[in-house]
Amino acid sequence: MENHRRVVVVTSDVPFVEGGHLIIARSTVQALKEFGCEADLILTPQNRFGRQFPAYLATRLTDVKEDGLGRKIHQVISFRFPSFAVKHPSHTCWLNHRMREYYDLWDAFYAQLGLKTKIKEILRKRMIHIFDTHLLKHNVTKLFAQSKTIQERLRKWGNIQSEVLYPPPPQRNYKTDSYQNYVFSISRLQKLKRLDLLVDAFKHVQNKELKAVIIGEGPELQNLSQKIKENNLEARVSLQGSKDEEVILSHYARCLAVFFSPLREDYGLITGEAFASQKTVITTSDSGGPAELVNDGKTGFILDPDPKKIAEKIDQLAEEKDLAERMGKKAYEFISRLTWEDTIKKLITV
Repeated sequence: MENHRRVVVVTSDVPFVEGGHLIIARSTVQALKEFGCEADLILTPQNRFGRQFPAYLATRLTDVKEDGLGRKIHQVISFRFPSFAVKHPSHTCWLNHRMREYYDLWDAFYAQLGLKTKIKEILRKRMIHIFDTHLLKHNVTKLFAQSKTIQERLRKWGNIQSEVLYPPPPQRNYKTDSYQNYVFSISRLQKLKRLDLLVDAFKHVQNKELKAVIIGEGPELQNLSQKIKENNLEARVSLQGSKDEEVILSHYARCLAVFFSPLREDYGLITGEAFASQKTVITTSDSGGPAELVNDGKTGFILDPDPKKIAEKIDQLAEEKDLAERMGKKAYEFISRLTWEDTIKKLITV
């Protein structure tokens, strides 16, 4: 690799939303710098529904061949839609996801539309599929998928071939302090993140000393608060809103286990962060990326999305804290093999 190699990481920006793709992008920039590259992050627009095509065009016209001093940029690493529309002769895409409403979430999205809107969205969906397939097959020189779930979607929609490359946990000061009587969960409070499963599970948790701590903000806050209140769980399930990194890492370090069960998640950084903190993860068979990382019964539990079954495992871990600790150590051993150095070696092209 030549000295002072300049690499630009590109991903799309959603205002006021710190998505996992953005955390991975920033971690990639940091890892590139530690690997000896000059690296920077460019954020391209995503735009709201109905304004996707201008975002694709604006991204396509973004100049990433030279920096502001006229120096050559040697490589681009892009992430989610439409950032992979940028044009560069050495373009690696480490795909997080395409616009899911036009792919795996289409049926649910389509069902809520009116007749006129349905016709319009069918046309948009077809055009987005054409654009994405062309760009990922012909604009990108190397394509990695961040999980098998993403890889399978690429095959299903577009017959696009890719190589799976799991992102390591973001570079944080993970630690392990204890295994206290609470389950920790951190996510945006959205329906797809399914925090309601954890709340419902606590209706069936037998150990009354056990609690759940949920960190995050989002549109499901009111619904979750109402569910907690209706089931008299205010003393056991705590919605703590947004917290800084120090508080989050402290919860990872002290919790009994981590609950993370989104619906068909692309990857999900929470699993890796929990493992890096030597904590086992409770997830479900339909969670996508998280279920790929968890080794059922060894580093975590992969269950049906059934609150009663989730409650049983939470009670078991509380009764057998040595089991929680053993599983956490195995989880740490696994995630320690996913290193940023190895990842950057695969992402970098010479």
